Amino acid sequence: MKVRIRQTYKSKKAQATPAPGGGVHKLPFLLTGGGTGGHVIPAIAVARELRRRGHHPFFVGTKEGMESKLVPKESFPIEYIEIGGLKRVGWKQTLRTVLQLPLAVWKALRIVRKHQPAAVFSMGGYVAGPATIAAWLLRCPIVLMEPNAMPGMANRHAGKLASRALLSFVEAKAFFPARKVEMTGLPVRNEFFEIEPKAPSGELTVLVTGGSRGSRRLNEAGKASWGLFLKEQVHVRWIHQSGSQDFDEMSAAFSASGATGEVVPFVDNMPRAFSQCDLVVCRSGAGAVAELAAAGKPAILVPFPYAADQHQLKNAEAMAKAGAARLILDRELTGEELFHTIRDFARQPGQLLEMGAAARKFAAPHAAKRTVEILEEESARALGWKAS
Repeated sequence: MKVRIRQTYKSKKAQATPAPGGGVHKLPFLLTGGGTGGHVIPAIAVARELRRRGHHPFFVGTKEGMESKLVPKESFPIEYIEIGGLKRVGWKQTLRTVLQLPLAVWKALRIVRKHQPAAVFSMGGYVAGPATIAAWLLRCPIVLMEPNAMPGMANRHAGKLASRALLSFVEAKAFFPARKVEMTGLPVRNEFFEIEPKAPSGELTVLVTGGSRGSRRLNEAGKASWGLFLKEQVHVRWIHQSGSQDFDEMSAAFSASGATGEVVPFVDNMPRAFSQCDLVVCRSGAGAVAELAAAGKPAILVPFPYAADQHQLKNAEAMAKAGAARLILDRELTGEELFHTIRDFARQPGQLLEMGAAARKFAAPHAAKRTVEILEEESARALGWKAS
């Protein structure tokens, strides 16, 4: 496989111009991962940087995952395989996935042979398994990124095959060989880094978001808290993303409560919502945590209790330990608990500024750039070529 990639590389070298700043010339790179926005969005940020440097990124995913919606919008090529998950699924899905795996690996092998990528970038998740196995079998360098404090099953296994492991939390270091590890952080849209700290005012603006589909637990707790804030005359303005399923009920209840702000089914401009708020109430997936860090926003984190390997809990614990967030377990989140926690913050606005500053310490503004540099380094090493 090295020979075939090297031949492709040499044929391109004669007609390609160097990437900005020198380094590896134009090459194809395979990106894979996930099924969820938390996996796909950072991979797209890396793909953008690859494309900016003149490379040719393409994706491998499933038609059921978020990549099938997000990747084509960015005009990146994508090829599909069929594979399901193994964690927290019933025996029927487990059996189906086991039966799908050989064919999925075979299809991934065909894709790797067809495109001859110089390296593979994996965000983990079930779809990454066949692609990383195929890359390893064909001696193609693998660079994986683990966005969570607790690595997922796919990345824990892929860590043995990968050339490099790029991490966001020091807690994840123990799961990978030290010589492969680099703390790069998670790529996040530049708009989040451009958000300025918000000066305290007499009214606290709180953003509640359970993700694009909303969260029933966060919706119920928010709804139960609105009257308590009005009764105690704690001035709060709400931006509450309910998800489409609960929107009608939540919107009607919000109007009836007399609370200030808005309930929306979906926030289409999350950086703008972040810039308007003093505090965020949300789940603690890797993407959410990275956006909080980039924007320097304090948060109340409510980990999704059924996340694989409890990775959301580990993420929230790391943020809480650093003083960047307050952790409330899903089973403990009630309207009264939410009210008391936010009321305490309203009485101590300086604490929110301190938490925001602590959150920024997790930020990684150059994560995409550094990731691409590593992909170029590993591809150049595999090709036996020294960067200029």
